Amino acid sequence: MSLSRRGVLAAGGAVGALAATAAGTGSATASPAHGHGPGRGRVRTGFDRLAADGYRMLRGQKVGIVTNPTGITADVRHIVDVMHPDPRVELTAVFGPEHGFRGTAQAGGSEGRYDDPATGLPVYDTYLKNGRDLADVFTASGVDTVLFDIQDAGARFYTYIWTLYDCLEAAALAGKRVVVLDRPNPVTGREALGPVLDPAFGTFVGRREIAQAHGMTVAELALFFNAEFFHERPARLDVVTMSGWRRSDFFDATGLPWVPPSPNMPTPETAVVYLGTCLFEGTNLSEGRGTTRPFELLGAEGVDHRWAAAANALRLPGVAFREAYFAPTFSKFAGKTVGGVQVHVHDREVFDPVRTGIALLVTAKQTWSGFAWRPDNWIDKLTGNTRVRTMIDAGADTDAVVRAWQRDLSAFRAKRRKYLRYGG
Repeated sequence: MSLSRRGVLAAGGAVGALAATAAGTGSATASPAHGHGPGRGRVRTGFDRLAADGYRMLRGQKVGIVTNPTGITADVRHIVDVMHPDPRVELTAVFGPEHGFRGTAQAGGSEGRYDDPATGLPVYDTYLKNGRDLADVFTASGVDTVLFDIQDAGARFYTYIWTLYDCLEAAALAGKRVVVLDRPNPVTGREALGPVLDPAFGTFVGRREIAQAHGMTVAELALFFNAEFFHERPARLDVVTMSGWRRSDFFDATGLPWVPPSPNMPTPETAVVYLGTCLFEGTNLSEGRGTTRPFELLGAEGVDHRWAAAANALRLPGVAFREAYFAPTFSKFAGKTVGGVQVHVHDREVFDPVRTGIALLVTAKQTWSGFAWRPDNWIDKLTGNTRVRTMIDAGADTDAVVRAWQRDLSAFRAKRRKYLRYGG
């Protein structure tokens, strides 16, 4: 693959500086960012840095953006509303993902095609579109460059990263450039955790071979996807990195405002447990949708105090489990009072969300005779293979299940390393 010069705003470097990159991959040579202490508003997002540079890398181009309510500035203005009246950038289209551009749709829904009342811009629906279908949307919009700016949650099964994946593939087919504006991984970027997806189980909750908790930012994932999965036909990709973000930062250390990236991700604390407890979507237990604590509250009719006791007996690091009773307002067990647990993370530095999720599955099955997997084996799509389900059904304990994915995880960790763009 030949080398060329391509525009990347590098982490920690001067805004507008160019870095040498591999053609079609956007891999930068810049040094990592260094932080200045937590909670001081020190992090500048990719959009912040792009705007501060006067949108130079977008001059002379018609621009469309894939975004949602999380695409905001530090003073909580939506970036579409900021860019639209600015004569330095020609924003001509918006592309809405799952839940929609303005975030009005629940899980598994979108807003459709419409004109945005605030700006008059055409909003195209990209949800569940990929390949040639999505390429045709980009072509019909008339844009030259597709921006991507969405807050991720750090989990393989959070669908926005696969919207990004689909955009890279479609942009290459349509001959469009992609610019990814980076935002923090809210649960840190220190480690990749959990099983790596077997591509035979690829769906919109996990298209390709990455770990359940990938430990990367969206810009790093874009570089990874483009080089590892689209190397035969890569997109013309640039990334605009953050400044001030460290891999050890949880979201509350960034000084940035949190906007729920989807209706059931209300707080950064939700994201911390979601990496593991989302696995309960693959069971007949409630994962807490329809409560004020989704993914922290888990339960079903007939579950009692024995589950919390069994989970606490494992002495998992950084977490405790409270016997809890709740009545979801929608989703599983809507309007019914169910028993279960509330997950209380008291030390997130040592908390392992994926191991905890497995431990809760194991103990739920041990203590409640009604435990069952969803009939469509959705758990296999979430974990990326049949191994977790079949091992738990065979009576394996938490340690045995976690050991089973370590070789694949080690290989993923090694592969991901060269795409990481931040220190700390």
